[in-house]
Amino acid sequence: MVNVSVCVEMVYNGPFPDRIRWAAEVGADAVEFWGWREKDLDTVTTAVEDADISLVACTAGGVLTDPAVAEDAIDTIKESITTANRLGCSTLIVTTGPDQKGLDRDAQRQNIINVLSEVGPTAESVDVTLVVEPLNTAVDHSGYFLTTSHEGFEIIDAVGSPNVKLLYDLYHQQISEGNIIATLTNHINSIGHFHLADVPGRHQPGTGELNFENIFNAIDDTGYDGYVGCEFVPTGDPDQSVRDVIDLA
Repeated sequence: MVNVSVCVEMVYNGPFPDRIRWAAEVGADAVEFWGWREKDLDTVTTAVEDADISLVACTAGGVLTDPAVAEDAIDTIKESITTANRLGCSTLIVTTGPDQKGLDRDAQRQNIINVLSEVGPTAESVDVTLVVEPLNTAVDHSGYFLTTSHEGFEIIDAVGSPNVKLLYDLYHQQISEGNIIATLTNHINSIGHFHLADVPGRHQPGTGELNFENIFNAIDDTGYDGYVGCEFVPTGDPDQSVRDVIDLA
């Protein structure tokens, strides 16, 4: 079975501790959120413990495409690794940052590889997995550097760390490239986390064109034992939307 996580930033509205509790009450396996620096971490820890649910992911921060701030990116990610370890959070989401105008694309990609290679051993030392996320630029993230999973896998391969993998977001990759099932099946060993939302609209499964039953079956067939995170805006009751995903999983 696929393990279901809920991105409480996107699925729920309301006081942050309540969002964690609601995800647990509906039957999710874990929760995740975005930036940890904007959170009261003691409150988060207490809410996770009270709800008896796992915290699986948050974001790392840092701009990886600009060589001028490479050292800052390394320090930022290392700080996030330490924080994730303290929170018992197993996964850190790494976004590459924007495409740097006037800078060769190969140079930007090499800088991403260099930064991840520097922080990989730190992640390995505490068993935190960094997951690099391609995003679509057609709808949501104009100017972002990394759009395709294929380039993402090339970066992961170049880094060569068991704790640096790809975040495969079904929504973003359907928009950017399609071919979802074949791609995830062929590259499952390089995928450390999934996100899901339907296309178009970024709402819950069943509102768009993706066949999530087939996708979940394909993920399950690979033997993947990580999490698939609900990162969508519900069109109706958030609890029911999460329950429907759990039923699919």
